[in-house]
Amino acid sequence: MSPPDAGPPRPARDDRPPSGIGRYIKVWFRFVPREGWLPYDTEGLWATRLSADTARVANVPFLQDGVAEGETVRFTTDADGVHWATGRVAASGNCTVRVLPVPDGPLGRDAHAVHERFAPFGLGGEVFSADFPLVALTVPGGADLGAIKALLIRGVAEGWWHFEVSCVTDAWRAA
Repeated sequence: MSPPDAGPPRPARDDRPPSGIGRYIKVWFRFVPREGWLPYDTEGLWATRLSADTARVANVPFLQDGVAEGETVRFTTDADGVHWATGRVAASGNCTVRVLPVPDGPLGRDAHAVHERFAPFGLGGEVFSADFPLVALTVPGGADLGAIKALLIRGVAEGWWHFEVSCVTDAWRAA
């Protein structure tokens, strides 16, 4: 990730992942930063290249809304070889949920404690950093969405965390 005025860091020529089909590439997303939130306007996500201009997202987004792990996105490649997302081609059926532990709450700033609460559902995710323990979770469409939503709401009520759902499905809305 980069500060808003710098754009994405450019990989060194010899650090670029292979560009062949089935290989990982970094696909960059642009968005308008939210007031009072992290000061970024781009996020790079690893993706498996499917064709000359499509890739399947391979990790969970911390900042980009409306996309989840497993989605297929279309991209363009600029003159510097940077791949920029231009839209979603196919939904994955997954949701993206972001959970930020309340620093003075019962879990403190412990991202591991957040992961432990969601472990019974088999959810995978990532932590933004030790300094900012935002946990981004991929919620598969086949998971117990009602129970996960109930846990999220309980966590807010008990002062464990704040959360947002940044990529939803009809199944999530209906649960």
